[in-house]
Amino acid sequence: MISLEKICRSFTVGDEKVHALRDIDLRVSDGEYISIMGPSGSGKSTLLNMIGLLDRPDSGTYRIGDEDVTLLSDRRQAEVRCHRIGFIFQFFHLVSRMTASENIELPMILAGMEPKQRRGKVEEAVEAFGLADRASHRPDQLSGGQRQRVAIARATVMQPEILLADEPTGNLDSTSGMDVINILERLNGDGITLIMVTHDHSLGRRATRQLTMVDGRIERDTVPSLSSAPGS
Repeated sequence: MISLEKICRSFTVGDEKVHALRDIDLRVSDGEYISIMGPSGSGKSTLLNMIGLLDRPDSGTYRIGDEDVTLLSDRRQAEVRCHRIGFIFQFFHLVSRMTASENIELPMILAGMEPKQRRGKVEEAVEAFGLADRASHRPDQLSGGQRQRVAIARATVMQPEILLADEPTGNLDSTSGMDVINILERLNGDGITLIMVTHDHSLGRRATRQLTMVDGRIERDTVPSLSSAPGS
C-alpha cells in the first residue's frame, strides 16, 4: 500500500543543514502494525509527517497504492489525507472551543458530508469510544485519556486506511496510555494499517514490525518472532 523510494528531507537551522531523512526506502503492506523508534532527532516524526502528507520530500517518490502522491497539489494532498489517513498526536490537537462531538464531526464537515450522515457517524463514534457521557464536554473538561479517545475517534471517523500515531501515550498516565494502545491495536485488528512513533520500547515491541531510526536513516527493520511477541 505505502511505498517510499529514496526519500530525502533536510532543514536549515541557523547556519547548519540538518538531514532529517536520508534515502529512506520503505514498503508497508495493508494492515501492518509498525512502530518507529530511535533517539530524539533521528527523523521519526519527520518520517511520520511525510507518510501523513504533512510534509514534502526534497527528493524521492512516495506512493499510496498506485498513486504517486509526491507532487500532488496541496488541495489534492488534503483530499487524500481526509479520506485515507488519520493522524493522532501526543498533545491531542483538539479545538478547545468545540465539544467532543463537534471535534469528532470536524473532518466530516471539511469533507462536505451531509449533516444527517454526520450526526449518525458522531453518535456511533461516541458510543464506540466510550464517550457518550462526555459528548457535550469541551477538551478542558475531559481527562487526558478521554481527550485522546476523542482524538482517535476524530482520526478514524472517515474510516481511513492508514492510522498514524505520534507518541500517542506520551502525555498520559500508564493506565490511560494502555487503554489508548488497546484501542489502537483493536483498530489495527479490524484492518487499519497502524504506524506509531514511540520512545517507549515496551510499547514499540508490541508492534509486529519494528523500525529503528538513527541520523535520518532506517538502521533496523525487524519482524519479531511469535515467541518474543508481547503476551506470548
